[in-house]
Amino acid sequence: MTGSFWGDLLIGVAVAVLVAWLALLVALVLVRPRGGLLREALRLLPDVLRLVRRLAADRTLPRGVRVRLGLLLAYLAMPIDLVPDFIPVLGYADDAIIVTAVLRGVVRRAGLDAVRAHWPGTDDGFAALARLTGIDRPVP
Repeated sequence: MTGSFWGDLLIGVAVAVLVAWLALLVALVLVRPRGGLLREALRLLPDVLRLVRRLAADRTLPRGVRVRLGLLLAYLAMPIDLVPDFIPVLGYADDAIIVTAVLRGVVRRAGLDAVRAHWPGTDDGFAALARLTGIDRPVP
């Protein structure tokens, strides 16, 4: 009986992990940038990484924002992605999608001015970042 219990438990945990991963894929599909914005996001990646590092180090921002940014940097540094690269479109886009979602949250909590103050790139690059993430639109 105990062997069956542990086997059933292991199968249940595996199914729960699979369902959670599939839910993550659906969420990533829903928040992904549309059209040429994904290509634009990949072009901005070096400046975005510097932005995230600078924001995470800014002690004037709320702790929760800095923690999220630190976790984002740790995720980006991991060699293993949540979505394997062999999955079309999302395989290479998951990092850009997650960065977009985190930056939207940063703007909600810390404001657009904080993000703008730490932007290391050009004004055109910031305008592209704003279009990509939707941070230039009013937050409800």
